[in-house]
Amino acid sequence: MPSPRDTFYELRLDAVGKRLRQAGFAVHTAASAEAAKALIVNTLIPQLAPRSVAFGGSTTLVETGIYAAVKGIPGLHTIDTLDRSLPPQELYELRRQALLVDLFLMGTNAVTESGQLVNLDMLGNRVAALHFGPRHVLVVVGRNKLVPSVDAAMQRVKYIAAPANALRLAMTTPCASTGRCADCRSDERICNVWSITERCHPPERIHVILTNADLGL
Repeated sequence: MPSPRDTFYELRLDAVGKRLRQAGFAVHTAASAEAAKALIVNTLIPQLAPRSVAFGGSTTLVETGIYAAVKGIPGLHTIDTLDRSLPPQELYELRRQALLVDLFLMGTNAVTESGQLVNLDMLGNRVAALHFGPRHVLVVVGRNKLVPSVDAAMQRVKYIAAPANALRLAMTTPCASTGRCADCRSDERICNVWSITERCHPPERIHVILTNADLGL
């Protein structure tokens, strides 16, 4: 039997899903991280039939096992932009190549109740792929990313997602030391490119998987 918390978020996710569909996004729901992974690997990828795939930087994709599962699909060429063992310049070139894959997978920093995706990037490769280039994009969204408005989304990014990601990436930024945004001018600042996605064009190019679980940062 679903818990009151799960039912609460199910109602909110359903409402956001309706707004996203009205804005041209293809919307899918998943009751758990495992269900989201199964949906992607067993249903969406066979339907979309991509020949090549790449990823935007995403704790969600790694922690859910989606990244590893997709990389393991036979016959699917992977441009592995998340391989931290590679030199920075090689990773940079892979990110450029990732803009022309058939399928791009990513998370999002926030989604508003009005159905907007809000993201903040260091290089901008993730939001560039979201908006143009890859034939299809899958965005995996945990319920913890839901916010009331764009202003609330920006607050979430600056005061939760960005400092946490700076710590994860071992950046030498003020927020990595204090856990709080200082609007710094550091050379390793990861907060450089804002993106607000209001609508999906062409329609249903972007698939949003709304997941009733806390995912990522």
